[in-house]
Amino acid sequence: MGDQHVHLKFGKKERIAFVNHLLSDIASLEKMLQNGQIEKGINRIGAEQEFFLVDGNWRPSKNAADILSAINDDHFTTEIGKFNLEINLDPVELKSSAFSKIENQLTQLLDKAHKTANDFETKIILTGILPSLTNSDLTLESMTESARYFLLNDRLKALKGGDFLIHLVGLDELTIHNDSVMFEACNTSFQMHLQIDPADFVSDYNWAQAISGPVLGMCANSPILLGRELWSETRIALFQQSIDIRPFSHSLLNQQARVSFGNSWLKGSVVDFYKNEVSSYKMIMSKSISETSLDELEAGKIPKLHALNLHNGTIYRWNRVCYGVGHGKAHLRIENRYLPSGPTVVDEMANFAFWIGLMKGRPSSYDDLSTIMDFDDVKSNFIKAARTGSESVMSWMGEKIGLTELVKKVLLPMARIGLQKMHIDPNDIDRLLSVIEARTSRKIPAQWSVENFRRLKKNMKPDVAALYLTKHIHLNQKKNTPVHLWPNIEKTHAILKLATEVGHIMSTQVYTVFPKDSAALILNMMGWKNIHHLPVVDRNEKLLGLLTWSHVQQYFETNKKVKPNLTVSNIMLKSVVTVDPKTELSVAKTILKEQKIGCLPVIQNEQLVGIITLKDLYPNTND
Repeated sequence: MGDQHVHLKFGKKERIAFVNHLLSDIASLEKMLQNGQIEKGINRIGAEQEFFLVDGNWRPSKNAADILSAINDDHFTTEIGKFNLEINLDPVELKSSAFSKIENQLTQLLDKAHKTANDFETKIILTGILPSLTNSDLTLESMTESARYFLLNDRLKALKGGDFLIHLVGLDELTIHNDSVMFEACNTSFQMHLQIDPADFVSDYNWAQAISGPVLGMCANSPILLGRELWSETRIALFQQSIDIRPFSHSLLNQQARVSFGNSWLKGSVVDFYKNEVSSYKMIMSKSISETSLDELEAGKIPKLHALNLHNGTIYRWNRVCYGVGHGKAHLRIENRYLPSGPTVVDEMANFAFWIGLMKGRPSSYDDLSTIMDFDDVKSNFIKAARTGSESVMSWMGEKIGLTELVKKVLLPMARIGLQKMHIDPNDIDRLLSVIEARTSRKIPAQWSVENFRRLKKNMKPDVAALYLTKHIHLNQKKNTPVHLWPNIEKTHAILKLATEVGHIMSTQVYTVFPKDSAALILNMMGWKNIHHLPVVDRNEKLLGLLTWSHVQQYFETNKKVKPNLTVSNIMLKSVVTVDPKTELSVAKTILKEQKIGCLPVIQNEQLVGIITLKDLYPNTND
């Protein structure tokens, strides 16, 4: 999540000072580029591993701060959610055993995290979106206590001018408002870095864009969110919408989202790229910077371009350009941000080798992609891959081709050439690329999750199915076998010991009616649909009353028939007992028993979010 040392205040004075430093950084970068002060002729790779923390019931565990303190290792850092942590791996030179070195360090650090988390009765999960997340986990109470995160939330909310809207359509549909940026915490990734030469900047970046769709489609791992089956890589749309500050408008505005793939091929130098970023995106943060980068450069120092890097860190391109300083030298790199975390270390390393191999194996005939590919095809490939994974049809060099065929016939051989060109250990090449090849004929991670989630839902509520799915992801991760070898989850029956709160088992797909609806129609509908409990809400989903089948029967007995002009408001129960998602199930049972009622509407932030019934609490009895 970037630089933590930011100004809590961002007034006129801070803004002017920050703008001056931004302009100084742009001028410094231009000078360094002209003077050949950007490192070239060396290839390095690095990575960042984000992961989730879960408790013994496979639900988000919000104790990241305690675990981080106990780990006491600078490789680890916070993320925006209290149930997330991140590992920053050491960069290595891209040669011989580079992937084995990164894999070994990652395994050691994850083992350290596992052991420390275990002391807190917590487990770690590598996955793009944690299946067991619920809406009640995504409030400000779950935000890591850091000035940067709360400032980011406040600034983006102010620019948005209202709530953030999440609207996703896959097999299921999800439409939900949130008053914070906490939906961003749903996403964890395995971010990969490749150092590039400044002279090859445009060709390398454009090629990174071109291969994004095919690479994403073979690695997709995030199909489940809040019990809904959405995109193969739901993170792509979710991340954009979770911090989208563009206002709702009747005008056809062409503002670019802060999370973006881009709209055209890159041209010019890296300086031109950053000039565009500064021109196109509002500044939302600043920090204290003692010396201008131009002064540092004049004094013979290599500036870190603090202002430019801070601003760049608030723009979330899926392929991000990064400037850094290491070993006393400035360098450029491309950060691949679109691949999900997990599902195992070996899967992630296979993804890494596939991407790096393609980046280094680019044929010279592809150096100027603008002459042979339409950028709209490239962007379309990326979105299609996010939606449908390995089942996508790609537009590649002017032709339509299925993704798995494209990977087998074109991209895997190209990746192998690229890795061989960098003298990577042949055993690592064979071992890692064979994982990608196996996915073309078997399963990508998203397909395994979807198939098993569907099977589990046949016997249990979606929330409980999500818990079992999370549990088995963890068990398979411990074995570190690639996902295409994972067995299906054995059939099992729902058990309530994994559910402790109302939000864990409530029904969220609830029929509702409005108070002005025809009572005759609604009463007939309850009979047709065998609906026993029907909440009455207003246009903002605020609960106004309740219709129950027993209440309806009493009404019929008293009134014999329903008058044609009668509305729901005339017959609904206006005094309704409710609970919130965090209510303990034992408490809900007591309320139902004492009040002698059959259901409890569930309210969060004054809105109806679900309903829990006796059948939910006693699924195997007639109680």
